[in-house]
Amino acid sequence: QVRLVESGGGSVQAGGSLRLSCSASGVTFSTRCMGWFRQAPGKEREGVARIDRDGTTSHADSVKGRFTISADNTKNTLYLQMNSLKPEDTAMYYCAAGYEYVLSTFRPADYLHWGQGTQVTVAS
Repeated sequence: QVRLVESGGGSVQAGGSLRLSCSASGVTFSTRCMGWFRQAPGKEREGVARIDRDGTTSHADSVKGRFTISADNTKNTLYLQMNSLKPEDTAMYYCAAGYEYVLSTFRPADYLHWGQGTQVTVAS
């Protein structure tokens, strides 16, 4: 019943920008911890940015100052604005919704619903 769909990925040159979006049905973003994760081949899935249930936003140290997470609650849509992209940002990017009881977390295991991902490739 719950469906998350990411879009906005693509290929860009280093220093470029992309904005990812995640539209949802069957779950209300404003009542869940919502996060963006990424996974490169051979690497572990890592948290990139999240909005906690109280509205607080957090960003991984590797993307602070470059990426910004936001949400449009009227559209039930999550966004990730990515600026000053680097080759190391190349990965599959996923949006996810946490379990009902989760308030604040960057642990993938604490997220219940996942989208299929959108590929981001950054060339040097």
